[in-house]
Amino acid sequence: MSTAGEQFLRQAAEKSSDLRHRKLIRHAIDQYSGSVVRGRARFLDWEEARQRSHEIKWEAVNHLDRYLLEFEQNVKARGARVFWAETSEDARRYIADLATQRNVRTVVKSKSMVTEEIHLNPALEKLGIEVFETDLGEFIVQLRDEPPYHIVTPAMHLTRGDIAALFKEKLGNVDTDDPQQLVAAARIALRKAFFSAEMGITGANFLVADSGMIAVTSNEGNARLCSSLPRIHVAIAGIEKVIPRADDLAILWPVLATAGTGQPITCYSTLIGGPRSANEIDGPEEFHVILLDNGRSDLLADPEQREVLNCIRCGACLNVCPVYRTVGGHTYGTTYQGPIGSVLTPHLRGIKEFQHLSSASSLCGACTETCPVKIDLHHHLLHNRRNAVETKNRSWRERMAFKIWRWSMLGAGRFALFGALSRAGLRAINGLGLAGTVFDPGRAWTKDRAPLRVPGKSFRALWQEQETKPGKEQDGAD
Repeated sequence: MSTAGEQFLRQAAEKSSDLRHRKLIRHAIDQYSGSVVRGRARFLDWEEARQRSHEIKWEAVNHLDRYLLEFEQNVKARGARVFWAETSEDARRYIADLATQRNVRTVVKSKSMVTEEIHLNPALEKLGIEVFETDLGEFIVQLRDEPPYHIVTPAMHLTRGDIAALFKEKLGNVDTDDPQQLVAAARIALRKAFFSAEMGITGANFLVADSGMIAVTSNEGNARLCSSLPRIHVAIAGIEKVIPRADDLAILWPVLATAGTGQPITCYSTLIGGPRSANEIDGPEEFHVILLDNGRSDLLADPEQREVLNCIRCGACLNVCPVYRTVGGHTYGTTYQGPIGSVLTPHLRGIKEFQHLSSASSLCGACTETCPVKIDLHHHLLHNRRNAVETKNRSWRERMAFKIWRWSMLGAGRFALFGALSRAGLRAINGLGLAGTVFDPGRAWTKDRAPLRVPGKSFRALWQEQETKPGKEQDGAD
């Protein structure tokens, strides 16, 4: 079985050479980029908005214990039940046990990356529970049995024709590629699920400590239906989603919408604080909040990198990343893709298996420049690379190569010797026509590129010749 790193390299090679795929992704992201530029212009000072968002999240993450306990106390006061899940398994077990005890047969879900992170759907389906993703993009990729392609736009990699063919196959009686009719077909299928579901599951964009409420945003209204129609509502969120005050939403909600899609604010922004009370006409009979750790406390304990927990999942860093725009979302093989995924995943799922993601970057810094909460993403990628080296979880070939390289760098004669041997080797490979074959150590480079041109002399030799030319003026000469 190939490793996660080998799978990444193989899929990256396939996707980067798929010109149709690259054209689709770049077109979709360019549409977002134009909207985001216009959205930022609506702010009196976008950089000040970023700075204020950074300060709010910095305060929350650096006082996480206090604000989480405050949130728990306030949400419990309204009749909610709170469960602290240390691991993915703990969270899955709690939801599965709750569903079993309440005789749940149908679940409707709004878009939640955390439920993707803990692989909730397969766990529920094993119990015979039917699970419906109700976000349109999530619904589409669920029909295709695929994970989301993008944090914000799960079906970014598909064309209208792809979706039309999928709906014709899976839903029946759909023979059109008109967007409005395709949406209507999905709405009809999902409406039945909304009214039959006993449990609704949502994520939470923010957990508001001072009011004990969860803040949920969506563009389709499906999150409101998931939280208000079923008799049980389960909200699951990472512990880092807490913010100190409801007033903080006045800046975080529009910044999230602008950074993600360029909107002034997301179409549906909802605050939920508990189960239905006696004087309310809708809402669940039970409201459960699951606070997921799953490795976040370990990251919190690292003062150098804990700011990674500031992420508000807007997806902006994916849209500007040249690597993501070339290889696409599925290539990463993780819940969180792009720069934020490359930083976060080694902490959540183990640096040994996912250290390759920290090198899936050009370190251009575009992710850092666009992040609405000012996470220093490209520097954290460097931190992860350093951490991977310090753990010594590297192949013996790589470790041996660097030992030889280090040895050669510590002496001028050794450096000159290895330079001469390398040039001779490259000339032999090029001369015998072996470039790009199994006999070429650099075939990963020459497979898609012209062979390297080998200089006749080293830089050192050229420099010495220049210095010894007759008539060359010496330093300090008149």
